[in-house]
Amino acid sequence: MSKKRIYLDYTILIPYLILSSLGVLMVYSASSYSLMIEGKNEAKQAIMQGLFFVFSLIAIVFIYKMKTSVFQNKKFIQIAMAIIGIMLVLTRFTPLGVEVNGAKGWLKIGPGQIQPAEFLKIMLVWYLAYILARRQDKIEDNFKEAAQSPIFIVSLLIFMVLIQPDTGGAMILLAIASVMFFASGISYIYSMLIAGGGFIVGVGLLELIIVTKGKIFPGRLKYIYDRFAIYKNPFIDPFDKGHQMVNSYYAIYNGGWFGVGLGKSVQKKGFLPEAQTDFMFSIVLEELGLIIGILILLLLLFLIIRIIWVGIKAKKPFNSMMCIGIGGMLFIQTFVNVGGITGFIPLTGVTFPFLSQGGSSLLTLSIGIGFVLNICADEKRHLELGSVESNKDEIGDVVQLPRS
Repeated sequence: MSKKRIYLDYTILIPYLILSSLGVLMVYSASSYSLMIEGKNEAKQAIMQGLFFVFSLIAIVFIYKMKTSVFQNKKFIQIAMAIIGIMLVLTRFTPLGVEVNGAKGWLKIGPGQIQPAEFLKIMLVWYLAYILARRQDKIEDNFKEAAQSPIFIVSLLIFMVLIQPDTGGAMILLAIASVMFFASGISYIYSMLIAGGGFIVGVGLLELIIVTKGKIFPGRLKYIYDRFAIYKNPFIDPFDKGHQMVNSYYAIYNGGWFGVGLGKSVQKKGFLPEAQTDFMFSIVLEELGLIIGILILLLLLFLIIRIIWVGIKAKKPFNSMMCIGIGGMLFIQTFVNVGGITGFIPLTGVTFPFLSQGGSSLLTLSIGIGFVLNICADEKRHLELGSVESNKDEIGDVVQLPRS
């Protein structure tokens, strides 16, 4: 570890530490009032978030110390995929699954709960990076043969999330998988066909939902129509279906450029549901202001670009795809959350990376950061060794020059 520490990329580690630390502070600010009203410890949620932050740091250290060859162990990956699959089945079809806001997406383990769909995000990146990197020679010439089995497995896992039902989570997983396939070396023809087909299916499904007013979907899935119905103008139903969006707008407006002050949010006092999770960034904008909000987004964007750049520069296909996938995962989650709370896209119930309350989310993202830091160190070490070998060869050539 001591030798490997010299290759640690602080341009990735420091933004992660800043964002995660700020997340613990904002979880306290966003949740303390409601906990106080309930007569509970005001710092309860912040303490839990802090504990998960500590666990996340331990996970990063553990992953960083591992050899990157371990990440490409077939049995290791198969076991991890099987565990995720079993967890999803237990969550949906057994009493161990806990329903939150109408979706049975939480799995009770002892005194705590975890969200398997969150861990599936990093697992999809890991699995697809492994399988597609091994099939690089087949992808461009015969993409169907190379990608048929992973597409089936990934589709099955995403379907398990969809029937929780968690449509937003399923769409994010689908987007992450698409990033991985596009980064695998797939030909432009296949890329255009898949992108075009996905666009047509998406638009067609949206139109079907709107025309039928969601009645085509049984049970709770009708909420998809409700989300789209109030998407453009939540003020048509400000006390029911548009309640979350309206209060998110109020929070952003109240904050202005400089915010009302840390801990002084009005909307977190029962007006904005899920203030410390899905709408954490709304509270950040209300308390800290638009300028700080933009700086946070710029820091997160820098982290994403840096991770993707490591992937672009990586020499090994697996390393490259892992970093591009993790960077893509971060970007997609950020875009969906910010787009939802600002009304740019319909709400999907997705947390803001690193800042929102959620141990499963923070641990998943931290595992991704651990992967990236290890890969970055591996690439730096091999580049340095390659330079040393190159210099040795040049010196040898000079020494072996024939005498005149």
